Amino acid sequence: MRDFLKNHISFQNRLKIKYRLRHLKAILFPFNLSKMAKIHKTDKYGNHFYTPHYQKHFKQFKFKKIKLLEIGVGGYDNLFFGGNSLRMWKSYFPFVTIFSLDIYDKSFLQENRIRIFQGSQVDKSFLDEVIEIIGNLDIIIDDGSHINQHVIETFQFLFPKLKIGGVYVVEDTQTSYWPDYGGSSDINYSGNTIMNFFKSLTDGLNHVEYISPTFEPSYFDENIVSIHFYHNLIFIYKGENKEKSNFLIQNQKPTKI
Repeated sequence: MRDFLKNHISFQNRLKIKYRLRHLKAILFPFNLSKMAKIHKTDKYGNHFYTPHYQKHFKQFKFKKIKLLEIGVGGYDNLFFGGNSLRMWKSYFPFVTIFSLDIYDKSFLQENRIRIFQGSQVDKSFLDEVIEIIGNLDIIIDDGSHINQHVIETFQFLFPKLKIGGVYVVEDTQTSYWPDYGGSSDINYSGNTIMNFFKSLTDGLNHVEYISPTFEPSYFDENIVSIHFYHNLIFIYKGENKEKSNFLIQNQKPTKI
């Protein structure tokens, strides 16, 4: 049978069949994202252990009609390989529309509910064009270059395109400690790494508690309601961070207590 398929069906069509069969197998385990990851052969479980965290944070979206963007398709410059995690998301979310982008042409991997754009995650004109086409998003996952400056710039640009109630995820944050990616293993290093950047946003969760009458909150201060750190993984929740201080009034101590 294998020889028959090899001799009568093109390599590309055999790949399409294999990807389709994986999808059919994965939907037999609708609430087990780790099992789906293994079936689709994505490194989100195995090489990493992201899927238990993803399932915890994404279960709220399970049966909703959502739009998801994942940066990075995988497979490097091979036009026919990659997209494993995109197909996993398709299996897990029955009503999702999935978008992705990669610096290589990955159009072969497109299928129903999966659309892929070619371009750089730090090309703002390109990102603008993509967002113009697809609209605002419910979930954004950065599994792209993992270069520290790229991750930070992409977040600064795309987080405002996320819907209120949406979730932004950054994977593979270990590159914060790798010099080749613009990081440092010196824990006292204060440079612009992924971890330093996102740790700096945690204070903004409490911006109404600053005793500073002239303080003006940033966009991130006002629109991030929680940040969750895991091994090599960060979840940032978007929402209106307007909860008032139980003591200060407009960043000032009350005149009468």
